[in-house]
Amino acid sequence: MAYSGYEDYFSKNVIISVATTGGHHGKEANPNLPTQPAEVAEDIKACEEAGASMVHLHARDEDGENTKSVARYQQLRDEIEAVCDDIIVNFTTGGGGIYSREKRIAPILETDPRPEVATVDLGPINFGQTRTAVNTREQNEEYAERMRAAGVKPELELFNPGHIPEAEHLIEEGLLAEPYWATVIFGMQNGMPASPHNLVTFVENLPDPVEWQCLAVGKHQVPLTTMAMTMGGHVRVGMEDNVYYRKGELAESNAQLVRRTARIADELERPVATPAEARAMLDI
Repeated sequence: MAYSGYEDYFSKNVIISVATTGGHHGKEANPNLPTQPAEVAEDIKACEEAGASMVHLHARDEDGENTKSVARYQQLRDEIEAVCDDIIVNFTTGGGGIYSREKRIAPILETDPRPEVATVDLGPINFGQTRTAVNTREQNEEYAERMRAAGVKPELELFNPGHIPEAEHLIEEGLLAEPYWATVIFGMQNGMPASPHNLVTFVENLPDPVEWQCLAVGKHQVPLTTMAMTMGGHVRVGMEDNVYYRKGELAESNAQLVRRTARIADELERPVATPAEARAMLDI
């Protein structure tokens, strides 16, 4: 069934997610990108105050390198609990082509408290010249089933419309609870090209009932997330996806990007969701 969520545009709160760090570029791309647990938590605190209701997390080790260490994710969780108010915590299961299937899901299942949300990448995506993250149907069934048992809401990451049938398969298998939470992703290496037409096409084919957010990398972040808000959708911003505030100007912080998004939402007459309101909308 095609997405039909636009009719409640003016009364529907917009969820702002922030992806603070990511698992690829680091301080060499922007010295303001946070990598260490205490630094990340303080950044998230400012993002929550600016209007973010969810944070998407990748852990880095002491040298700033990507890690799947459960202990490191626990440090992140503890620091966030210490300084933040109520923000929804969302862990990645990314890292295909680098980490084993079990290592990718371990932080979701073994931290205390567990994250309320965790990502499921619904298909393959290329990185650079030699790496492909291979996200098989078998893997995604396992992740969705184990998340359901653990009380964690899957966030379906769709890099192109060819991943929609994989979402539908998980639904048909009874592995996802309504409403489905989906991220439509634009501008990745062999993902969906970033354009207004493609955003409309992508969203029109999502399975219903769905709450969806738009993620667009680099210079595409502001135009497509703004368009997503006009369509009744939600948005993800942050330095994982875009280290610039505008062309030639590095972002001062993730909170700066969140504040701009909240300001645009206000101009569009979309109320910004609190964490509690986001939980109610996503049934988590």
